[in-house]
This record gives sequence, structure tokens and C-alpha cells, in this order.
Amino acid sequence: MSTGYKRAILKISGEMLKDKFGGEAIAIGAVRVFCEAIRDLHGGGFELGIVVGGGNIFRGATANEMFKCDRVSADYVGMLATTINSMLVADGLAKLGVAATVFSSMPMPDICETYYPRHAQRDIAAGKVLLLAGGTGRAFFSTDSAAALRASELNADVVVKVTKVDGVYDRDPQKYSDAKKFDRIFFREVLAQRLAVMDSTAFSLCMDNNIPLVIVSGEENWKNIGRALRGEAVGTTIFSD
Repeated sequence: MSTGYKRAILKISGEMLKDKFGGEAIAIGAVRVFCEAIRDLHGGGFELGIVVGGGNIFRGATANEMFKCDRVSADYVGMLATTINSMLVADGLAKLGVAATVFSSMPMPDICETYYPRHAQRDIAAGKVLLLAGGTGRAFFSTDSAAALRASELNADVVVKVTKVDGVYDRDPQKYSDAKKFDRIFFREVLAQRLAVMDSTAFSLCMDNNIPLVIVSGEENWKNIGRALRGEAVGTTIFSD
């Protein structure tokens, strides 16, 4: 059983920053609550890099499927959406007195830093929260892949993916009432059972670099992130043999 993690990459769905009632793409109240949770985690001594998805604003894969947008163009628009979310979160953290740097894989020097692993390493070691925007900087890769890649580059102890589901199940818990939740499971077992966790690129990066992956729910509140980082039994932990 893990005794906790020091440096973490958090993968947050952009949908969690959305107005759940009014339909607005971004709810400032939701951003504020998230930033308050990050402030508390940062104050607890955790080193944090955050990858926020852009699905609340624009989802490239959906645009490609539904509106026949060019896949490459749609993916780049989605990367821009992640930068918008990252900038808003960084601004919210600044208002709470938390130093944060937005690093984008897509160079935008007038508004944020261009991502270089060495510069990001410097800032996270100095106690700054990293907002890792722009995905991988390339089409055909998800923000899950970006989170796993940044975790590998920045020597993170864990990737925490915050979703609407409280862990990994042997089948869809929304369809099957008898679905079994795993508290801990090996990467190889997830592959053997073909369980839906992350896209294959992201999953392989975590597995190949021996980075544990914790899946937790953020639907009720953000406290599950802290519980996961402290090594408490929450969600599902996926790890190497």
C-alpha cells in the first residue's frame, strides 16, 4: 500500500469547470472551488502539475465526427481550448496567493510560457503549480496522453485522473448494477480484461515508465485528490507488478 505521493500530475476534465445548470462553457464558481482545492493541496506540500481538458469549450474528436471538421484542425482547436481553461485556473490560483505557471506545448509567448521539460522542472521544484496546456502539441493525441507524457518527463510519482466515475469497474456501472469495482489492479490485468481507463498511448506511457495511475471521482468534491495523494484507499490504483 502506498504511503503517499509527493509530485503528481492531475488530469482534470474540462467538463468539471462547466456550468452544470445554465449550460455555460465555464462557470467561474466551479473554477474558484477547484482553485481552492488546489491551494489546499499545494499548502500541504504536494508538487502539482495540472492538465485540464478542453471538452467544456470544444472537443476535437466530437467536431470531427459530428460536423465533419478536419481532424487535424479540430484537434488543434481543442488544444487551444485547454489553454483557455489553464489560463483561467492560473488566474484563479493567483487570486488565492498561489504561484502558478501556464506552460503550453503550442508556443504563445505573449500569453504563456512555451513548454520545455527543464523549465517546468525548475518551476515545480520551486514550489509553483504547473498548468500544462496545449495537449502534446500534436493532433491525434488526447489530453490523457499529454498527462502521461508530462508525468514521464517531470518524474512524477503518480498520475491522478479525475472523472465522473469513482474508479475502474469490470463493466459499465451505469448499465450493470452488479459491476465490480477494483481497488487495486495491475496494468497487465487492465489490458488483459480490456477495461476502459485511458487511451492506449497514455496507458502505455504510465505502464512503461512505472508511474502509478489513480482513478478517482471529482463529481461530489475535489477532496478525493488529496486522499489519493496521501495514499488513502480511494478510487482505483493501477500499478506495475
